[in-house]
Amino acid sequence: MKPARAGSLRQAAWQPHAGAVRAPARMRDWLTTEGSLTARLVASSEAFRVRRLHQRGATCLADEARAIGLPRPGRVWEREVLLECDGKPVVFGHTVVPTGCTAADWPLFSALGERSLGSTLFYDPLVRRGQLEYARIRAGHPLMGRVRAALGGACGMHDEALYYARRCVYRRRQGLLLVTEVFLPAVLGLGTLQENTTKEYETR
Repeated sequence: MKPARAGSLRQAAWQPHAGAVRAPARMRDWLTTEGSLTARLVASSEAFRVRRLHQRGATCLADEARAIGLPRPGRVWEREVLLECDGKPVVFGHTVVPTGCTAADWPLFSALGERSLGSTLFYDPLVRRGQLEYARIRAGHPLMGRVRAALGGACGMHDEALYYARRCVYRRRQGLLLVTEVFLPAVLGLGTLQENTTKEYETR
């Protein structure tokens, strides 16, 4: 078998169906979460936190350009966060907004701080959600390096590490916003959707 070229590793094979990435059942349960992922994480833990890593100008990744209407990788506003449940990082969030978008398109983006982006996207009637796409993120893809840096040197990642991710384009007025969520192994320690629903019912 020929080794994968470095250039090809910098792009993920995004698929329109979760089954195409062959994720284990518990991971697929998280990948296919409907509605707000933030709301589900809150319901699955005693303490939920958004830890902002940075929010700044950057160049979008090679496999993001077309999704946000750019002919090639170009300048964007980039936001990266870790979503933590009970002190453990469970999701790495990566969001890009083309610099051509205005404050009228995304009025709250620049002032999110450590608030969840999902808390604004799912409750704004002007926001339109696109189709979810799914991928397996391997060593060589830029997001793997960013996850490694976010988790620190003791994260236990190795060259054969494989993470599952999903992404979605949101539209508001004339603006586009692409959210990518990389699910970390610790998310499997949280309850499944059925378990969370039962827990909520029992506490009413």
